[in-house]
Amino acid sequence: MSVLKFLVVGAGAVGGYFGARLLHAGQDVTFLARPDRAAQLASRGLSIRSPAGNLHLASAPVITSRQLRRTYDVVIVACKAYDLESAMADFAPAVGPETVILPLLNGMRHLDLLVERFGRRSVLGGACVIAASVDETGAIEHSGDEHTLLFGELEGEYTSRIERIAQAFHEARFDAQPSDYIVQDMWEKWIHIATLASLTALLRANVGDIVSAGAQHIALDLLDECCRIAAFNAHAPRAKAIARTRAALCMPGSVLTGSMYHDIERGEPTESEHILGDLLRRGRWSTADTRLLPVAHAQFRTHEARRAREEQAEAQQARRLAA
Repeated sequence: MSVLKFLVVGAGAVGGYFGARLLHAGQDVTFLARPDRAAQLASRGLSIRSPAGNLHLASAPVITSRQLRRTYDVVIVACKAYDLESAMADFAPAVGPETVILPLLNGMRHLDLLVERFGRRSVLGGACVIAASVDETGAIEHSGDEHTLLFGELEGEYTSRIERIAQAFHEARFDAQPSDYIVQDMWEKWIHIATLASLTALLRANVGDIVSAGAQHIALDLLDECCRIAAFNAHAPRAKAIARTRAALCMPGSVLTGSMYHDIERGEPTESEHILGDLLRRGRWSTADTRLLPVAHAQFRTHEARRAREEQAEAQQARRLAA
């Protein structure tokens, strides 16, 4: 078995799930986490509840950025998009001349930032398909059958380092797929995520309720707008990807929603600039007839503006009480 040194940046639902599976399979895995999450993992361990098999690691190796002392073979980046720039500063000491960086973020903007900071040779493309969340105890709840991780060279070649990573992933209990078309895969997932997030946030409902209301045409219009932008960028989605997204958006009784819709409901920050803002910027010369995506983007921007206003008001109130 090929054993590699992995640093997993972020021990949330995605990083925690795939990192734990790799660790259980015998790989050398360390989690880079924020102090509060690091303390939680140190005291409770890392637990997964999954149809693919439950797992509890009583002692998951976890460090904070101040404790980072060595370089790694592979850095898996699984933080939120809005935390990427601070995360890059945190894990920079882990990147040596032969380190490869495997990001699992949605969209494409993160590739630009990682390549600018670490160089194109150091960065792979990556995408994952999984429904997972972290519960109030810090355990990871995986639902559904999919737990797929796609990875590959940005230029599409099958290199020796892709082979080594594939061998390391082989024993882990998730579906690892080397891809010769990883950038295309990433665009297709981006279209899926952007359409679902826009639809469920605009209509404030899950897919099943939207279909029951006879409003699935809005889903298909949003999908068409996303596909036109992808085509403008030479990454028109393949027929299979379009069929998969259309089926997901038009399924009667589906409880599917976008994760960014839940972020709005919980009053949390969203990845809207990375998912919708960047998509619209990349299609700026092809979006004369794009109407729904800008409205969805405005909804998320309004949510962020409200959060900023409320946080400012809370800070002012706290200062008054302390005076």
